[in-house]
Amino acid sequence: MAHLRKSLRILAVASGGGHWVQLMRLRPAFAGAEVHYATVDPSAAAGVAPAPLHLYADANKDTKWRLAVAAVQMMVIVLRVRPDVVVSTGAAGGYVAIRLARLMGARTVFIDSIANARKLSVTARLCRGVADRVISQWPDVARRNGVDHWGAVL
Repeated sequence: MAHLRKSLRILAVASGGGHWVQLMRLRPAFAGAEVHYATVDPSAAAGVAPAPLHLYADANKDTKWRLAVAAVQMMVIVLRVRPDVVVSTGAAGGYVAIRLARLMGARTVFIDSIANARKLSVTARLCRGVADRVISQWPDVARRNGVDHWGAVL
């Protein structure tokens, strides 16, 4: 008989800098789940241990070749982890993870950066049509863009 997984498997994705800081502030929300982290910075491993850390190339819309590499790496990560839920605070890697995970039936949440006080980020706008939930940390931005506001991470 196959072993049945009892806990929720979460893939938490963020690039470096402020995106990663905000994702780390969400860690208490993942209590009791099997969490895998994905980021661009190998030094993040110490901060999430003993949880697994998966790495992908740092890329954006201006670095097309690296974006293609990151997308392939993220596809491998999503296929290996097989998450029930993907949570991302940005940026490009989070969008790719959400897009791929949705194809596999995972639930997905994108939380836009607190820095986007006037409008949604490009990634949040792309996720609006894909993710189960897109959340702005600013109530006015959420209202104007038809996304959720559940408070601020920071």
